[in-house]
Amino acid sequence: MKKYAVTGGNPLNGEVTVSGAKNAAVAIIPAALMIDGVCRIENIPQISDVTMLLNILKKMGAEVRTVNRNTVDIDCTGVRTSRATFDAMRRIRASYYLIGALLSRFGHADVAMPGGCNFGGVRPIDQHVKGFTAMGATVDIKNGIVSATTDGGMRGTTVYLDVVSVGATINTMLAATLADGRTFIENAAKEPHIVDLANFLNSMGADIKGAGTNVIKVNGVKKLVGGFYSIIPDQIEAGTYMAAVAGTGGEVVIKNVIPRHLECISVKLREIGVTVTEGDTSVTVKRTRDLKRANIKTMPYPGFPTDMQPQIAAILCIAKGTSNITEGVWDNRFKYVDELSKMGGNITVNGQTASISGVPYLTGSPLKACDLRAGAALVIAALCARGTSEIEGVSYIERGYEDMIDKLRAIGADITCIEDPGDDDEDEQTAKSAG
Repeated sequence: MKKYAVTGGNPLNGEVTVSGAKNAAVAIIPAALMIDGVCRIENIPQISDVTMLLNILKKMGAEVRTVNRNTVDIDCTGVRTSRATFDAMRRIRASYYLIGALLSRFGHADVAMPGGCNFGGVRPIDQHVKGFTAMGATVDIKNGIVSATTDGGMRGTTVYLDVVSVGATINTMLAATLADGRTFIENAAKEPHIVDLANFLNSMGADIKGAGTNVIKVNGVKKLVGGFYSIIPDQIEAGTYMAAVAGTGGEVVIKNVIPRHLECISVKLREIGVTVTEGDTSVTVKRTRDLKRANIKTMPYPGFPTDMQPQIAAILCIAKGTSNITEGVWDNRFKYVDELSKMGGNITVNGQTASISGVPYLTGSPLKACDLRAGAALVIAALCARGTSEIEGVSYIERGYEDMIDKLRAIGADITCIEDPGDDDEDEQTAKSAG
């Protein structure tokens, strides 16, 4: 079992380059199922979620060729099955995008219910189902398998999402791309990776307008053809390194970013006492003074992202005053709080709000990641702490961060990966079986 050993106390200085967006990649890869021909995807992150999705496509009959470390060619013309029920899929939340892609291509799909991070609540797909059924599909969920089928293919219509859902917006857009007629997706999510997926599909021949607004219009087309596409930089990876600098102090230039995607994060970091300077494709983060309290509520984009909530909580543990974080997206995303409390963090959770009273310092401790972003938060907390922390469950972290250890070491962090002779954890075993 792998662990990260982190000794805190070092300010971070230098440059770090952000990889391609995880959340865009895990939507674009399933979308390749809909394309008649070869699509080349560039700036694809080297993370375990991507590896598992590419292997799932291979098992379904796709040809996947690695061009270089961050570029792959995918040819799904040989895929003849609409069934994807592999065990590895239960470890990836984004596997549910295969439903929309398969419905769009074949008119039916059998897909294992998704897994991924466990926040202590449920990840319903009711809004996904609402979109599919509105377009003419019959959906049944039984024994962990989502079975969806249509009589004559998907049909364009108006779909109103009851809540702003990134996953449902993406899945409905996928299902509508090859549908007969025009589909309006109302109350759509606006996240950058939704725009990136729409741009990818449009570059392959789709007709999608309005991505990034609350109404997306999809004119169904007969087919998609191959082409080239480069994935946007990862907003959350960039935000994670911004938070790390805010916590440790120092000055770091974070390169290969789209600064406007980071504004919701930059505003809060400035509020707590951090200097954030935007360049054309970079942001420079500098912290030379004590951090101040802040109140934060996570919201759909362009609000503060839920995927940055644990990371900001980690640094608010050492901010002066009492901060409040309200989770406005998921039912429960505070399971990591117990781990920060081990380090001396003073946090009280009441329902959807965590109250954090800042302490002078955190102390190194044995820690265990419970999900992807919580794992990143523990790394940040350990970098800020006095002493050494050992973090278990790092397979969660590697689901979404490419070369985190090397990138942090390059800017002065004391972090290493160590092998424990004990058994692999369940998530590591799944990643190995998928690879």
